[in-house]
Amino acid sequence: MDVKAVLKYGSKGTLGALVLGYFGIIKPLQFYARLLVYLLAVAFCALSGVPLSVFFTLIGRQGLSQWAIARMFYYTCRIVLGIKVVIKNPEALKTRPAVFVSNHQSELDLIILGATFPKYCSVTAKKSLKYYPILGWFMALSGSVFIDRKKREDALKAFSEAAQRMITKQQSVFMFPEGTRSYYEKPGLLPFKKGAFHFAVQGQVPVVPYVCSNYSKIVNFKKRIFTPGTIEIEVLEPVDTKNMTKDDVQDLYENVQSSMLKTTESLGYGPDFQKKAD
Repeated sequence: MDVKAVLKYGSKGTLGALVLGYFGIIKPLQFYARLLVYLLAVAFCALSGVPLSVFFTLIGRQGLSQWAIARMFYYTCRIVLGIKVVIKNPEALKTRPAVFVSNHQSELDLIILGATFPKYCSVTAKKSLKYYPILGWFMALSGSVFIDRKKREDALKAFSEAAQRMITKQQSVFMFPEGTRSYYEKPGLLPFKKGAFHFAVQGQVPVVPYVCSNYSKIVNFKKRIFTPGTIEIEVLEPVDTKNMTKDDVQDLYENVQSSMLKTTESLGYGPDFQKKAD
């Protein structure tokens, strides 16, 4: 048996099957083929982000690094995966500085960030991500705020430093208040954590919530669904925190969570499925 020939034709067959899966001709392979393309897009943009972050830092514009890579990633995915994002009230995304918060559904939320991420904004992330090859390098070079959630003192220190940077450099921060992915198949939210709201009050900057429609009919990791489609996002009006203290955090948290939940329910599954329902 010619092992080289077997590997050659076997690899060609696998590639051909993935291509057919990508276009939905071999339906059971569609999820895996498109997920592979998605992961390659993540790797490509993260790798591109390393030299780009160095460039922006050298010219004194580090705050644009994550915005530039976010847009690159979104348009890459829009072209190769056919996933389009429609934004209501995009003007509110120009609020600066601010704490931006959004619902967190799955790994596909990177596309949502790609379409919405504001200029001069950075993400918060688990400290462990800092040591991931490529992605961690990009996040560190582009000014991400790394937080060790296991150590409360370290987390408070990171928040304090980031709040100071918000004030001095007019740098916004993005956070997922749910803290983890919900993977919900119906519109809804997990209970919020209060970190983002403490952070906003500490920096005396507005909270800008935005809500993404439930996209489980387009991408669903449990049911192995990954198809083209349109995702809708509604950006809510900024919530002012001036003159608020830590005693006001509970009310702030409850008001934002309530308004986001109502918006989640009104957006439903997005425009593609709303039309069908109508």
